[in-house]
Amino acid sequence: MIRLGELRAARGAVKKNKRLGRGAGSGKGDTSGKGHKGLLARKGGGRRLGYEGGQTPMIRRIPKRGFHNFTKKNFALINLKQLESSGLKEVDLAALRKANILKGNETLLKVLGIGEITKAITVKAHQFSESAKAKLEKAGGKVEVIDVRG
Repeated sequence: MIRLGELRAARGAVKKNKRLGRGAGSGKGDTSGKGHKGLLARKGGGRRLGYEGGQTPMIRRIPKRGFHNFTKKNFALINLKQLESSGLKEVDLAALRKANILKGNETLLKVLGIGEITKAITVKAHQFSESAKAKLEKAGGKVEVIDVRG
């Protein structure tokens, strides 16, 4: 049976600290194992992330192309023929996702005029094409434009 006074850490678990700058006899005196001069010998010295010894870093060698518009609005697009076959009375982004018609993660909805519609349905979207708006109103449906800023 092991006694409380006989408990010790596992072999190699306890390691003595490296005592730097404590005289020549210690083997780590004078320059404290940092060598003479240079970047790594300095206080707080060290290379920054991505530094490659002075050669042009990878991030600057890789070509960058085009313009990335950070204000671009991504619309989920739906056609009238899809609305006709959906069988929904009131259509908005949430209803289309619930009916598994739209699967993306876009936050804006645009209705396009491809196909015909015969049912009178209410459609709430952020944008409508002119032909979609005309066809929906001709079928007796209601068009509600949601403010993009809101």
